[in-house]
Amino acid sequence: MFANDTHPADYPTVRAVEYFGDLITRRSDGRLSIKMFAGGQLGSERDTLEITAFGGLDINRVNIAPLNAIEPLTMIPSLPFLFDSIAHSRRALDGAPGRAILESLAPHGLIGLCYYDSGARSFYNTHHPVRTPDDMRGWKFRVQNSDLYVGMIKALGADATPMGLGEVYQGLVQGVIDGAENNWPSYQSERHFEVAPFYSETQHVMAPEVLLMSKARWDKLSSSDREIIIESARESVPYMRKLWDARVISARKDVIAAGVKANPVDRASFRALTHPLWDRFVTSDHGRALVRQIQDMGEGDA
Repeated sequence: MFANDTHPADYPTVRAVEYFGDLITRRSDGRLSIKMFAGGQLGSERDTLEITAFGGLDINRVNIAPLNAIEPLTMIPSLPFLFDSIAHSRRALDGAPGRAILESLAPHGLIGLCYYDSGARSFYNTHHPVRTPDDMRGWKFRVQNSDLYVGMIKALGADATPMGLGEVYQGLVQGVIDGAENNWPSYQSERHFEVAPFYSETQHVMAPEVLLMSKARWDKLSSSDREIIIESARESVPYMRKLWDARVISARKDVIAAGVKANPVDRASFRALTHPLWDRFVTSDHGRALVRQIQDMGEGDA
């Protein structure tokens, strides 16, 4: 089976998918295996999602944001300031709310296998530290191709510029954008810290990555092989999280040693402006019930 990931070969998600592949090969006595295409070789996440849904790609690891245009329930984990902490996000996504969101993808030709971590996303820019939304007013920020992310940037008084991850570095260099938002490992691995050295720890979104399988390929598998796929995907999650947690620590340490200025922010001021997006983007009774379930699983101190 062909597998895709836009991140580079040593990234935790890529290594986790390869580990997942090793598990299914062993458990199927070699009948099932995965050939990984990392580093965006097969195109952007948006493009490869379409290919996966049509059955042209078997396994695909994407951030949840590009799925927002396909299935409304996938917007829920991307809601700004929904999760109190990384532990809260893991608890919710591993539990009933997360499973319900994965199951919503099947009518769209996609089987949601599991979630991988994508950490806490924060803003970074080329100008100066951001401590409140007023500090970024009028700037242009790169976002993923998601109406929710565009709405979030607009709510904060800035301008949203959707673009692929591979275009961001040049966009920062040329001044097409003033900044972007991402987690520490992506900020480091994409080398954005070289041109946007001000990292403001808003931790506004803790949206996950999703490991998907083409339903067209899934439907051709026996029930026993499907069980192997599901069990192996779930077993790859703690493996990925161990890699991820170590990568967050090392990435932050490396970029700060390179001169990046990291600063805390007034999170309440960001939360107040973005909270109305919850009602705008979660409009179904089912969706609102999932949001309440997730809130009930939190620490209640955010």
